[in-house]
Amino acid sequence: MTMTIKILGPGCPNCLTLEQRVRDVVAAEGLDAEVSKVDDIMDIMAYGVMTTPALVVDEKVLVKGRVPTAHEITQLLKS
Repeated sequence: MTMTIKILGPGCPNCLTLEQRVRDVVAAEGLDAEVSKVDDIMDIMAYGVMTTPALVVDEKVLVKGRVPTAHEITQLLKS
């Protein structure tokens, strides 16, 4: 089953860093995942997120307001 991963953020440097880290982890681990970027503020707020960036996996907000390490992202995506 393909994981759905969304990076929520308006395009700030931290949002771009999180997106790149997630894409790197997905590629390095060979995960079956679809990564997308959500930058519309209304869509972001619909997730109850007030501080970006945020990481959403299969519609569950796992991280918000910070950029996790690549190791942490790996752990989150594999659990």
